[in-house]
Amino acid sequence: MLPIVTYAVLPHRFTPGAKGGRAPAMLLLLFVFSAPCGAGDQDFREQFTTNYKNFQFNAQQKLIKKTEAKTMQAEIHALIAEAMEPKKTYPQRMYLLDIASAMASGYQHWHGDIKALTQKIDKLMQMELKQEEARIAKLMHWKKEERFLGNFVMKEHMEEMKKQNMAPVLYPHWVHRIWFECKVCHQDIFIMNRWRNNISHQQFDAGKQCGACHDGTMAFGVKDKKQCNKCHLAGKTEAEKLHTLSGVNHEQIQAVAKRFGAEWNLKNLPGGNIPIDKFGFIDWLSLKRNKVFNPIHSLRKNYKHKVRSNKILFESKGNLDDVIFDHEIHSNWIDCSSCHPEIFLETLTNDVKMIRMSKGKHCGYCHGKVSFTFASCKRCHNRKKGAPRNNMLIHKGKNSE
Repeated sequence: MLPIVTYAVLPHRFTPGAKGGRAPAMLLLLFVFSAPCGAGDQDFREQFTTNYKNFQFNAQQKLIKKTEAKTMQAEIHALIAEAMEPKKTYPQRMYLLDIASAMASGYQHWHGDIKALTQKIDKLMQMELKQEEARIAKLMHWKKEERFLGNFVMKEHMEEMKKQNMAPVLYPHWVHRIWFECKVCHQDIFIMNRWRNNISHQQFDAGKQCGACHDGTMAFGVKDKKQCNKCHLAGKTEAEKLHTLSGVNHEQIQAVAKRFGAEWNLKNLPGGNIPIDKFGFIDWLSLKRNKVFNPIHSLRKNYKHKVRSNKILFESKGNLDDVIFDHEIHSNWIDCSSCHPEIFLETLTNDVKMIRMSKGKHCGYCHGKVSFTFASCKRCHNRKKGAPRNNMLIHKGKNSE
């Protein structure tokens, strides 16, 4: 039989027992001149994992019986150490700990008692499970606050707010959208990406970000301590009014609109209720068509409102109808710089696919976050295939399917 050289290289793992609880594991170089367990070129962990995944009980039994106890113990410790590395995700940790647990069970059956090690693995798995449950509970807590399309919780300074016994800020996009076109804030005041603005109260106090409007004149001031609870209300009962349209105070909205130079025409509101789509989100296009509201376009006095009127045809490759992108509708709300060139190239060669949209790319940059969701397929896929093009621009990239 040809000699086999097996390398067990552990450059980033740790072994317990040294000062401080853990110490770097030594680099092991093992020369094996026969294959005592029929390992071929596979190492022990790979074989064990393969057998475990494929329910190869007989093969697993033979592997464990023929593998030295110290080899198995070393591998169990290595699995634990690797699982607990800081960068590991919850699924990665549980996967490695599960393999370690199965390996420890096999060891205990064929090589001897290691209850302490088995109990350690069980405790680690229970700890990870509890931490993950807590993480999900926390996540879902804020998801509840953000369940109305466009709402989001500002969580960047959570620890600082806790020290001041304050709730996080719940920002309601939909309320502000009644008075302001999206272009009022984006991109002049806020970059249209919630993680790129470095939002802070210091910037508010300097008249930037939220402080551009909340200056005590145009809207209640950010420096007024008595007004803090108007924004810092995420998780409180007071926030419920921002999760639903049932308690909308139309007179208040109208009064604020008048102060800003915007309009909220109650007489044009069908049945006195804000129209919603079948998913429960505001139908902003219906509001515009019925001239219910007329938001302002900018805070700048010298601002010139620019609207692009061309349309682009996206030919669907699947069974759905084609898509017409109407620049006029979109450019009424947002500036060209919000989309071009970062989100869409202006060459009509963007690789547009639904899978990318669902991850926040292309149309998904807004839709599903502050505008209607992709579940409303017919809102976009509404042009019959083969219909006259009428001099429309034709998108030449790979269209959504």
